[in-house]
Amino acid sequence: MLKKRQDLRNIAIIAHVDHGKTTLVDQLLRQAGTFRANEHVEERAMDSNDLERERGITILAKNTAIHYEDKRINILDTPGHADFGGEVERIMKMVDGVLLVVDAYEGCMPQTRFVLKKALEQNLTPIVVVNKIDRDFARPDEVVDEVIDLFIELGANEDQLEFPVVFASAMNGTASLDSNPANQEENMKSLFDTIIEHIPAPIDNSEEPLQFQVALLDYNDYVGRIGVGRVFRGTMKVGQQVALMKVDGSVKQFRVTKLFGYMGLKRQEIEEAKAGDLVAVSGMEDINVGETVCPVEHQDALPLLRIDEPTLQMTFLVNNSPFAGREGKYITSRKIEERLRSQLETDVSLRVDNTDSPDAWIVSGRGELHLSILIENMRREGYELQVSKPEVIIKEVDGVRCEPVERVQIDVPEEYTGSIMESMGARKGEMLDMVNNGNGQVRLTFMVPARGLIGYTTEFLTLTRGYGILNHTFDCYQPVHAGQVGGRRQGVLVSLETGKASQYGIMQVEDRGVIFVEPGTEVYAGMIVGEHTRENDLTVNVVKMKQQTNIRSATKDQTSTMKKPRLMTLEESLEYLNDDEFCEVTPESIRLRKKILDKSERERAAKKKKSVEA
Repeated sequence: MLKKRQDLRNIAIIAHVDHGKTTLVDQLLRQAGTFRANEHVEERAMDSNDLERERGITILAKNTAIHYEDKRINILDTPGHADFGGEVERIMKMVDGVLLVVDAYEGCMPQTRFVLKKALEQNLTPIVVVNKIDRDFARPDEVVDEVIDLFIELGANEDQLEFPVVFASAMNGTASLDSNPANQEENMKSLFDTIIEHIPAPIDNSEEPLQFQVALLDYNDYVGRIGVGRVFRGTMKVGQQVALMKVDGSVKQFRVTKLFGYMGLKRQEIEEAKAGDLVAVSGMEDINVGETVCPVEHQDALPLLRIDEPTLQMTFLVNNSPFAGREGKYITSRKIEERLRSQLETDVSLRVDNTDSPDAWIVSGRGELHLSILIENMRREGYELQVSKPEVIIKEVDGVRCEPVERVQIDVPEEYTGSIMESMGARKGEMLDMVNNGNGQVRLTFMVPARGLIGYTTEFLTLTRGYGILNHTFDCYQPVHAGQVGGRRQGVLVSLETGKASQYGIMQVEDRGVIFVEPGTEVYAGMIVGEHTRENDLTVNVVKMKQQTNIRSATKDQTSTMKKPRLMTLEESLEYLNDDEFCEVTPESIRLRKKILDKSERERAAKKKKSVEA
């Protein structure tokens, strides 16, 4: 009989984005007495990154630990967005069970399927937490049936299908084994007890030779690079001489300089870690994800962590616009490349490849959000660069060119169903399911080529007047669909001259389309200043000033109103791009521009392209 560490449990919290994982962790920390009674704690305390707080999403996986009765529970909070699935996959290796959090109203969503599939593949023990039980229109019993169907569909074994269900309201800090919201207990004791009872204790093989695998990376200015992972076997001590089994098969020796355990939100220095512990280790500068630490005399590597391949790529370039170098702190190719290479150290889902030009790199990631978070972080750090339109990565499967296909789930009011189905059809979407919830809401499920979804969010929000909810996650690769799929159909308004946009100049052209700049904004020749009402591009002069005369006009006292310009965020700008355009990103501005700035050169290039296509 294998010896177990009954004092320890390792769990990950997984869910679709915004179903309440991080809020649930907050309550577990509070009720386990991790915070002092008078201690001020931010809401969603685990979301420590600025972008995470602003967007209300978890981007990076986090560790924490709580004590309940005489047990220690290590908890890993994971991202709920498909673009950060790389984090979720690695965490599955570190734990013995998962809390699957599902919204009591929304039920199973695309990302629920993705994270649950990863957990079942690792044969982890699940506990289902139906959260937001106090929400209007909550339907907990139906949601449990949906979860059971999803388990069966994903091929769960009999043991996994015997999962316990806890009904909770993370916001109120209550939980119960009863689906009736009126019977909620005043605390989360039933959830704590379910974790202790159902999640298996780690095997205690501390006497055997050490095996520790790195699943996450961190960096600290004092101790350098830190590898976070699980001790699968044996014991690790500070000062111990160990071997690091590298990804490329080489072996490097190093001394463990520091070991850190977790308590609440803090990392604490410890002297030793045993089998089953989740710890952070420092002492090796080039330690990487998936590598194994073991004794020098007993070199035994664990299988490498499998990480899904990127599905989307963009070209990052040194900014060469007329305004280059005005606003950024780091603008050279050396600085940009250093920053991209340093990102690779902690982000295993990212790829950076050189191109023929020393000033351009192809950066591949798991989705638009994944890459836009990287660009946003870079601009906040003072970098200036320009990026191309996102493109899906085509891959060969058995000699056939295949493209990524996404499973799309859309929740919309009934009256918008027709326009959504029409727009999805235009993007080569195939409808799988349509469910009317009976309260005026319809849930539609489609399979759509990933390139059909690039730039779709803005169109979707317009079609549904902001009432629709769109979720999608990577499903599989299928043979490439013929013809154009998705993309922008409207032309753009391109600035003719360099200078400051004037109110007069903007008002002269605003009937031609939607303007993207405000009066006083500096523009340059070749910069995109608006969207044309037609499919062709139009060169306009928004810098034009009104000619002053000494003749008083009869209409001088009439006030003229200007339409409000459409100012785009970084994500909207990236979605908007066409093949012949760049997005210029600086710490202060986001500008859209043509790759060829000169009007006559653009026209020559367009003619040449037409003659080649003909």
